[in-house]
Amino acid sequence: MAFALLRRSNRSAPRAAAPIPRGAGALDCVVLDPVQLPLHRAEVSVRDTEGREVVHGQTDPNGCFSATVAPGEYSIAVTSDGFQPVRTTCEATVGVRTSTGPMRMELAPSPAMPDPGRWKIDPDHTAVRFIARHIGLAEIHGRFNRFEGALWIAEHMEDSQLEVTIDAASIDTGVEARDQHLRSQDFLDVTNYPYLQFASERFVHRGGSRWSVQGVLSLHGVSRSINLDTRYLGIGTGIMGETRTACSATTELHREDFTLDWRTMLARGIAAIGATIRIELDIQAIRDE
Repeated sequence: MAFALLRRSNRSAPRAAAPIPRGAGALDCVVLDPVQLPLHRAEVSVRDTEGREVVHGQTDPNGCFSATVAPGEYSIAVTSDGFQPVRTTCEATVGVRTSTGPMRMELAPSPAMPDPGRWKIDPDHTAVRFIARHIGLAEIHGRFNRFEGALWIAEHMEDSQLEVTIDAASIDTGVEARDQHLRSQDFLDVTNYPYLQFASERFVHRGGSRWSVQGVLSLHGVSRSINLDTRYLGIGTGIMGETRTACSATTELHREDFTLDWRTMLARGIAAIGATIRIELDIQAIRDE
């Protein structure tokens, strides 16, 4: 009890309420977790009576969310990974701050985990995408079209393994001249480094459906440790009756970690590709009987 009181006393003070614009009202809510502590970064959606979203945002470190809206009735939905959604209705009145009262979130049931054994990644229902900045301005979106891999699910999920091999020459940004340049020695150098490989033997549960898959990525002759921020999506059955499991994952790579600095281009003042590249994965795997 003393520790709980200490945690409460160390919270930052709530921000002063902003003034309400003329002719508008304000809606306030506080989102709490199952032990009555504030829930930070919960997603809050405010919709009008016709179902149109008028405000969307996140709770602050004190679990608070405020919205200025036109007078009328609204529905408020709160979602957060690992928790069951909560909803309520509230009416905004001109010049008044209306509180929904505390909105307490309960833990969501954990999805069933895959059975132990080998699961083969299905390339027809899997995507390996990347996003990078072009000359510091617009984004380049691309993907790798050829890859293979497998999951070895252990009795204890934390002991599972993942291996993926990607054909570097299959890079595809939709512009053939650019793709040829990316395959050249200036970038991926696919002649000398034909594959990107990722191997993991450590799965860390972050709560709810969130996992951190920690492993080593080998790219351009260099190996670096990376973490995949992973959301487990559960188990399903395909149209042929096969059992499938799925997840999505993201990570960020720093190109200079893999000696991809392209100094000859930078020397000419052309920052062709930004320093950070975002990787996005959508993975489906089939039980390998």
